[in-house]
Amino acid sequence: MTVTDTIVAVATPPGVGGIGVVRLSGPQALPIARRLTRRAQLLPRHAHYGSFIDPATGESLDDGLILSFPGPHSYTGEDVIELQGHGSPVLLEAIVAAAVDLGARRARPGEFTEQAFLNGRLDLAQAEAVADLIHAQTEQAARLARSSLDGALATELEPVSRAIRDLRVIIEAEIDFGETDLESEAAADIARRADTLHTTIRELLERLRPARYFAQGLRLALVGAPNVGKSSLMNRLAESEVAIVTDRPGTTRDVLRSPIAIHGIPVELIDTAGLHASEDPVEKIGMERAREAATGADLILELRDLTRPDAAPDLAAPAEIPRLTVWNKMDCVADSTRADHGLRISARTGAGVDALKQAIVERLGVSEGGQQRFSVRARHLDGLRTTATHLAAIDAAAPPDLIAEELRLAERALDALLGRQDHEALLGEIFAGFCIGK
Repeated sequence: MTVTDTIVAVATPPGVGGIGVVRLSGPQALPIARRLTRRAQLLPRHAHYGSFIDPATGESLDDGLILSFPGPHSYTGEDVIELQGHGSPVLLEAIVAAAVDLGARRARPGEFTEQAFLNGRLDLAQAEAVADLIHAQTEQAARLARSSLDGALATELEPVSRAIRDLRVIIEAEIDFGETDLESEAAADIARRADTLHTTIRELLERLRPARYFAQGLRLALVGAPNVGKSSLMNRLAESEVAIVTDRPGTTRDVLRSPIAIHGIPVELIDTAGLHASEDPVEKIGMERAREAATGADLILELRDLTRPDAAPDLAAPAEIPRLTVWNKMDCVADSTRADHGLRISARTGAGVDALKQAIVERLGVSEGGQQRFSVRARHLDGLRTTATHLAAIDAAAPPDLIAEELRLAERALDALLGRQDHEALLGEIFAGFCIGK
């Protein structure tokens, strides 16, 4: 894209609707809108009613509202025009094609938000929050994305970035004007303050790590021996009959998936074939798929049977994947029989399922007390880890140039997190995941 480009796209979701919006942004947005609507005057932030005209034929394409948002006080920081007509995909495409004929270019996915970032209307974390808000699958996820869009992450990180910058000023001054071996008190003071900042970042990481589940969702795999109640539990959690349930072991032979929400976290619930010794070729394929699903999960829920305590699944999953063991069929045994077992439920009656949901979020470290204040992506966590690594490497006995370099790299990691550096490849990856027209 060049600074002279004017981009155009349909800003409403694909398909038929009552209203459809075509958005233009760029230096030619207003002249193109004037030609499309044959209106010489478009008052800023006023809704004008009129026709959208095909410049090639002079025929009316549709009727609707025209709104003008002059830059720099617009979403993208450039002149923005919105044409609001009927939600017919055919009519909206005709309007877009007419704008292209008049000199606009079809926008790439996320290009409007990318322009907002490049023009300083949003930082990178806020731009990502736009996508998180659009794709939010739960009310909690939407709330956290909305908070990020308001700049909550930058507000949290700015004091740390400023403190690192202050330390860089001190060390650079010592290098230029102080002792060559930094035998003053500055080195010890810098090391102490860097250690405090390192602790702050580590605490922030621990608090933010669970928040990524609200934006990215959670893959929860149900595993267990045959006939322990995995499919029954899936139906109970999904609140619908998504899996076939019978008394016959081995009913589930393939991987079943269902989207649910647990305490505001979008969850992909994965039901798998029972894991046991078998020579049946179909069962063996199903069990192999079950193991693959468990290996790719964020949390493994291992279901056991209180009526058959020795029936354990044959599963060797990576140790880094957290696992939660749950005992099913509490309605089938006496209290004394299950006294030594931990988390107990009945997938058939629903007893203990609420406690199971609470145990899932606690196992993930998610707090319902408001600790998650904004949406977080894996990229943000990586940036914080890098910052913490460089702060931890600062040693008062190290050469001053090395201390200065570690501080520079720590600040650079935070700048990259918020998009304060030119990372063209990173921007392409981030905005490619947006919808066209946003």
